[in-house]
Amino acid sequence: MERLQKVIARSGICSRRKAEELILEGKVYVNGELCTTLGTKVSRNDEIEVDGKLLEFEDKVYYVINKPKGCICSSNDDRDRRTVLDYLDIPQRVYTVGRLDYDTSGVLLLTNDGDFCNQMIHPRYHLPKTYLVNLQGTLTQDDIRLLRKGLKTNIGDFQPAKVKVISNDVTRDRTIFELTIMEGKNHQVKNMMEALGHQVRKLHRVRFGFIEVNDLKPGEYRRLKPYEVKQLKLAAQEGKQ
Repeated sequence: MERLQKVIARSGICSRRKAEELILEGKVYVNGELCTTLGTKVSRNDEIEVDGKLLEFEDKVYYVINKPKGCICSSNDDRDRRTVLDYLDIPQRVYTVGRLDYDTSGVLLLTNDGDFCNQMIHPRYHLPKTYLVNLQGTLTQDDIRLLRKGLKTNIGDFQPAKVKVISNDVTRDRTIFELTIMEGKNHQVKNMMEALGHQVRKLHRVRFGFIEVNDLKPGEYRRLKPYEVKQLKLAAQEGKQ
């Protein structure tokens, strides 16, 4: 017997957090009866209906894609924009582990494993995510100090980040640098730079944990190797706070 939200997440249709929301919203039925209680214990023999659909359990899969610019991380879009899932040709239903903005490229994980997804994106697990930032503006020593210390803004507070300057073009007032963060807040890098008075020209995620996409062209993807999945889970547990 397992908790209902965990079983829903393990089915691959959503994360555990989303499963909890669906339960509280009255969109989950167990053996034909409405269930709105978090933590209800169920088994795989129970018939579970989520938002009008019966659960079907799939094998857990894990992928990484080099997300191109010009696509979103949702399964569909009311503006008819291309989605990351349009690049995939796989039999399983998967969803993205976190999100990258429409104009942001780079490392993006996909899975149908809700527990894995939660471990990868929840801030308490402190998995590093490294971005290559092409900045309109000069990143000053004061900016770097604030980023490393932990940035406090009117938008929100951000945990200490790692900064490695790659180049500084004084003539065109541009800076290229690597920024490593442990969180994954919405538009985080752009918001951090805006708080410092700078504008992000280009943003590319070069690493998620230790996973890179140097061998993949934009739009290409591959299945994560079992040892990579294992190491990501281990890194999450070691970074748990």
